[in-house]
Amino acid sequence: MECPTCNSKHTTKNGSIHNRKQKYVCKDCGRQFIENPQNKRIPQQLWDRVDKLLLEKIPIAGISRVTEISEP
Repeated sequence: MECPTCNSKHTTKNGSIHNRKQKYVCKDCGRQFIENPQNKRIPQQLWDRVDKLLLEKIPIAGISRVTEISEP
């Protein structure tokens, strides 16, 4: 594995993430990363809807369930 930040080859396994993908840590810069990350992009239209729901004082847990976006 090669570190995406410093391109170092001094990496070791460092557990796994919630979906059982292998996690790595760079011994040179300390960055933690996974191989082949797949970021889920949230469209701006959905963010606008979340903002409107927050203005209506709907709980974050409810917004998360309806929009299928995690709370953090």
